[in-house]
Amino acid sequence: MGWITALGVVGSLVAGAVPASAREPAAPGAMASVPLAALPPEARDTHRLILAGGPFPYSKDGTTFFNRERLLPRKPRGHYREYTVKTPGARNRGARRIVCGGEVPRTPDVCFYTADHYASFQRIAP
Repeated sequence: MGWITALGVVGSLVAGAVPASAREPAAPGAMASVPLAALPPEARDTHRLILAGGPFPYSKDGTTFFNRERLLPRKPRGHYREYTVKTPGARNRGARRIVCGGEVPRTPDVCFYTADHYASFQRIAP
């Protein structure tokens, strides 16, 4: 194999090895959706609390979610808020969250569910 061909192969491999943090987030329509009714009962409870404006059981609930993982569509800082979904048997907040985006917390434009502490998201379909 010539050096030019080898460079092309290496360049293709390197280009394909883009870290997750540098990837563009999926468009909300392209992201997997899950019906609210299909989520665990604790997630449905948290969603009801979000729409009611609380009260929330954890002090971190309703705080800004910074989208550092870049898995959600890019929005200005403060657009997304995170809420804890109780995990039965967990001694701490657990890994489950609902992240909602929009101007008014009680009427979010969109909400996402993660069961694995922000490693993946599903758009919550009403």
